[in-house]
Amino acid sequence: MTARLLIIAGSDSGGGAGIQADIKTVTMLGGHAMTAITAITAQNTLGVQAVHPVPTDIVLAQIDSVVADIGVDAVKIGMIGSAETANAVADHLTSLSSSSRDPIPIIFDPVMIASSGSVLADPDTIAAFARLMRIATLVTPNLPELAALGGEAAVRALGPAVLIKGGHAEGPRVTDRLVTDAGETLWTNPRIETRHAHGTGCTLASGIATGLGQGMSLDAAIARAIAFVRAALAQPPGLGAGHGPMGHALGVSPFDQLKDRTCPA
Repeated sequence: MTARLLIIAGSDSGGGAGIQADIKTVTMLGGHAMTAITAITAQNTLGVQAVHPVPTDIVLAQIDSVVADIGVDAVKIGMIGSAETANAVADHLTSLSSSSRDPIPIIFDPVMIASSGSVLADPDTIAAFARLMRIATLVTPNLPELAALGGEAAVRALGPAVLIKGGHAEGPRVTDRLVTDAGETLWTNPRIETRHAHGTGCTLASGIATGLGQGMSLDAAIARAIAFVRAALAQPPGLGAGHGPMGHALGVSPFDQLKDRTCPA
């Protein structure tokens, strides 16, 4: 059965990050994406012009709707919208996991600042992230986000594994470091220099969630997600004047490759 991924995140009108990047990632990796949109943003490659949080009850209604009919194999949380929504989602997912036969993997990407520098979470919302980290299987902060969360030890003290993304560090190579109860695992790759890197964090977290929903081990899901991010960085469509989107389709048209098999004459 196709893995069912519930994505709880904000909408990026420019299509490079947020729900839009999540859906493309899950689809390209063979899963089925379902969404609970937490915020509507007006943004493009140059920045975020406006943010409208979705009321908490509507976020929860979206979750309940898809869970009741379709079911969920894994959850990815991105931009959460407000402290009220963060706390309510934590309560809702705790109840969902307790009613499930098997634990549902939850990947939390603690989105705070867009690649353009625009703030996407106020201090109260960031403080409420602790509730989400306590229920998460894995938290995926970049270096500035990790610092805002109090550091590696503070995150680990709440229970989840943590994948510390190294893209913000200096140097020609990027190291992503997974820290779990069993120890550390490192992935080091040459840096891909490009301005078309909008949505890397969303894409990575959704890729990991898809792998876990498909039954992959955490290490294997992370390795595949990193490979997908790198492939997408290497094939950008070249859109916009600022921080452009990655090429989630990897420079090909999947339909063109498959149409002879799926649409016989």
